[in-house]
Amino acid sequence: MISGVSRTFDELEVGAVYRSRFGRTVLEADNVWFTLLTMNTNPIHFDAAYAAGTEWKRPLVDSTFTLALVTGLSVGDVSEAAVNLGWREVRLPAPVFAGDTIRAETEVLSKRESASRPGSGVVTVRTRGLNQRDEVVIDFERTVLVPLG
Repeated sequence: MISGVSRTFDELEVGAVYRSRFGRTVLEADNVWFTLLTMNTNPIHFDAAYAAGTEWKRPLVDSTFTLALVTGLSVGDVSEAAVNLGWREVRLPAPVFAGDTIRAETEVLSKRESASRPGSGVVTVRTRGLNQRDEVVIDFERTVLVPLG
């Protein structure tokens, strides 16, 4: 079995904030590929001429890419051996553009042993994605099923 750096259920502390080890610079290609792969036909994400006529004057990064990226950045801290049970309260307070470098901060909100899955715990976290200017670009809660050991 591959062992990573993710914390076990016992190591996750309510109130603790874990910061992603790495950030990730979003490339224009990431945005275009992700948008097209997911069949998102909104031109704000892939048509620079169209985007130039918007308040942002350039393409916005697809918000579901941002959700996936920030979730991924938090995996090493809280959920490498876990099963994702869902997201809620996803907010996007600031746009993401190609060239932005995103990192994640994750706070443990609650944890309990699972009633239906012996040997597992249910952990709820709030994760924030921040850009290179420390602006919050995404904020969400996520619940994961984590092995107890």
